[in-house]
Amino acid sequence: MGKKAKKANIFAESKIRKLNEKHPLSQAQKRNFRLGNHVKPSIIKARFIKWPRYVRLQRQKRILLRRLKIPAAISQFFEPLDKANTTSLLKTLQKYTPETRKEKYERIKQKAQQKVAKGKEGDSNKPCTLKYGLKHITYLIEQKKAKLVVIANDVDPIENVVFLPTLCKAMDIPYCIVNNKSRLGALVHKKTATCVAVTDFKLAQVDLGNLVRVCREKFNSGVPHIKKPEKGIKTTHREIKIQRLLQVEEAKKQQA
Repeated sequence: MGKKAKKANIFAESKIRKLNEKHPLSQAQKRNFRLGNHVKPSIIKARFIKWPRYVRLQRQKRILLRRLKIPAAISQFFEPLDKANTTSLLKTLQKYTPETRKEKYERIKQKAQQKVAKGKEGDSNKPCTLKYGLKHITYLIEQKKAKLVVIANDVDPIENVVFLPTLCKAMDIPYCIVNNKSRLGALVHKKTATCVAVTDFKLAQVDLGNLVRVCREKFNSGVPHIKKPEKGIKTTHREIKIQRLLQVEEAKKQQA
């Protein structure tokens, strides 16, 4: 048996018929994009790129955060401490930076030499430093040993630190939420840190006292609210239109 003839495409035939029916002067010409001919239109190639998975997740997360209603426990992480107080706080906490391995080795060595010379162990010169690590800080808060707790607002997943503000309020310990976990990490010689805590105010007591007062007013005494979805362009235009109509009606009532 011979090959079956392909059925003619109805749409292709109708298109050819329409072209033939047109006036010869209005026939569409095939564009030539070779050198010296038609200018090639620019194409935005970003639309056709298959972005990596982590980029797509970032963008989807951003859209969800804008469009969903966020509960009060999480919404407080979107309102961190203001820039001036954050800068002052981080500058003060630099004085409580933990000692390096070399500094610790020298301190222990000096202590051992004093013990050999005097025959008895002297007073410990261990410095008062920042405490870090989520489990350790949770323990310090529960034991009421922490005097100030600083939490990062960009911890992922947020469930790791979402309980800390409630725990600090329950134990009456001042806390604050600041931008960027990497800035906290830099204070304790790490890449990032979810939270840090101060257990004693031995250095810069006045500055830390003022910051504790600010933190109590903004975070401990404040009541977090539900974050409502952001309004889109259509909703904004609709509200403006309704507002204008209400103003017109009110003006008519006043004239009457």
